[in-house]
Amino acid sequence: MTERGEPPVEVAGPGEMTPPEPVAPPVAAVPAAPVATPAPQPGSGVREEPETTPDGQRAGGPAGPTREPGAPSALRADAPAAVAAGEGPAGEGPVGEGMVRRVSTWNIANVLTIARLVIVPVFTVLMFADGQAWRLAALGVFLLASLTDQLDGWLARKYALITDFGKIADPIADKALIGAALVSMSYLGEIPWWVTLTIIAREAGVTLLRFLVIRHGVIPASYGGKVKTVLQIAAIALYILPGIPGLVRWIAMGLALVVTVGTGVDYVVRAVRLRQVARSAQGG
Repeated sequence: MTERGEPPVEVAGPGEMTPPEPVAPPVAAVPAAPVATPAPQPGSGVREEPETTPDGQRAGGPAGPTREPGAPSALRADAPAAVAAGEGPAGEGPVGEGMVRRVSTWNIANVLTIARLVIVPVFTVLMFADGQAWRLAALGVFLLASLTDQLDGWLARKYALITDFGKIADPIADKALIGAALVSMSYLGEIPWWVTLTIIAREAGVTLLRFLVIRHGVIPASYGGKVKTVLQIAAIALYILPGIPGLVRWIAMGLALVVTVGTGVDYVVRAVRLRQVARSAQGG
């Protein structure tokens, strides 16, 4: 007898063969589902390994060295200077078009311009002080301020420190220094007022002219304008310095006055041409 629930067992008789038991079909292997690995948190000390392809290459790009935590960066020490010069990190080429180099308003060129503005009232006070020593001190301050005028422009062009503030403040500082010197000496009776008013009118007129045509373009400084500035500084210095013969002073101031008026006329002509070219371009 068999236990309940068990099927009866068939026994093969003599000469009979027992049929083979059926074999179960093979089962296809099911790939394991990928397990999401949490990204390492900053500062956890875990280094994130890049994905690799079967041939050992990084997914999405060529293989490259992996920097261990705490290892020094590949950027060279002069990376800021390289970026300012137009190179990428570690000298890997020019900066991309998307990278815009921002120039701070508080750069050395603008600081010199502001210093020149601050020096103007100091120079004026020294001009009205009695005594030859104060006059020599005024000359020293004037020459120092004039030097910063040349220096800040050179620094701005060489190191790409040109800003909108500098474009406005630099000519104001220049004209403030020259104007303060001329007005002071005219008040003291050393330079005729008509000379002072002529130079000031020219400087103010050229500045106003630049603002009027700025929507059409920029009138660049000419070589004559640079010569004019040098002659003005030299003539004023000769008037400040005691003991210079009057004829020498008059010759220097006369040359400065002629070049000042001549360059003023040149600016007017160039402004008219610039406006005509702009109108022709708009009409065409």
